[in-house]
Amino acid sequence: MSGAILKVRDEADVVEAVKAAEAGGRKLAIRSGGSKAAIGLATDADVLDLSGLTGVVDYDPAELLLVVRPGTPLAEVEALVTAQHQMLAFEPFDHGPIFGRPAGAATIGGVVAAGVSGPRRLSRGAARDHLLGFRAVSGRGETLIGGSKVVKNVTGYDLPKLVAGSWGRLVAVTELNLKVVPRGREEMTLAVEGLDASEGQALMARAMGSQADVAAAAHLPAQGLTLLRLEGFGPSIRARAEILAGLGAAPLGGTAAAAVWDQLRTLEPLGLTAPLWRINVPPSGGPKVVASLEPYGVRWLFDWAGGLVWLTCDADPAVIRAAATAAGGHATLVRGPEALRAATPVFHPATAGVRALEARVRHAFDPQSIFETGRFDATAGTPAHAH
Repeated sequence: MSGAILKVRDEADVVEAVKAAEAGGRKLAIRSGGSKAAIGLATDADVLDLSGLTGVVDYDPAELLLVVRPGTPLAEVEALVTAQHQMLAFEPFDHGPIFGRPAGAATIGGVVAAGVSGPRRLSRGAARDHLLGFRAVSGRGETLIGGSKVVKNVTGYDLPKLVAGSWGRLVAVTELNLKVVPRGREEMTLAVEGLDASEGQALMARAMGSQADVAAAAHLPAQGLTLLRLEGFGPSIRARAEILAGLGAAPLGGTAAAAVWDQLRTLEPLGLTAPLWRINVPPSGGPKVVASLEPYGVRWLFDWAGGLVWLTCDADPAVIRAAATAAGGHATLVRGPEALRAATPVFHPATAGVRALEARVRHAFDPQSIFETGRFDATAGTPAHAH
């Protein structure tokens, strides 16, 4: 980005920066660690750098509540709650390796703003389900408090669910109230080898429909593995593993299990060079997407029992998005060369009605469109599709 970098120290600085941008007719691109900065387009907006807003405001393990500032590194937050035998149930991950960079830059504010949820999202919900409340600064330069400690709200909006996944295009978050949960005492990963896309998805569907209480389910064709993860107390895990054994699943060793789940988070099997797409579909739609893109040399893997397809493919974006639509889903462009990103909006095009609704919501928080920089859709005259 070619604009000025505005490093803030506290919420008052954020208010001042937003009011100055409004007065000067400037745009503000919100950033913390920058681990996802390569998604979308670079713009000439000024950067509102929240990386200085760090630290834990309050952590009450007994109440399962963590209040933290957005610039706090994700790794620090996870270490803190792990020490209390707790976890962020939506299993966020660091995007750095997806772009060929080391892990470590991701912040808690960034993963919530982008709605980043890992494999456990299948059983425990998404990031938005664990954001209880927040403090933020609107595009008017006003302090806004929403959620569990409401002193000001906007009638009709579930504010935390709007803010999670909004990619910093509604407000600049200055504090997050997150629900944490107890960490399972043990976990076990079971696997079935040699299944194709349809067989793998069918197996995951049977496992999810069983009484095994599967925490995560994924299919990695490069390794020839369909994975099922169990969590909880040892005797319970062993009893549930017997159910999955009836489906042909056998336990993976601890080291092997950790390695395959890590490959899923970093997308290592898909490489770093081809355009990367994230496709959300009903779980049964995953095999349909990859089958339709097979002629284009697609590489892929499934998370969320087939409901999340990560794939690399050089096909025309219209072909990829048509495949997603035909399967009942939508496709997000995560990584690609500059020319592709310039011509292709990050998010799947929404219907006119949805775009109009999004525009009204965005106007309520940011009437001057200070946070709409064009990063996600350089061709759009109205706000791009929310994630």
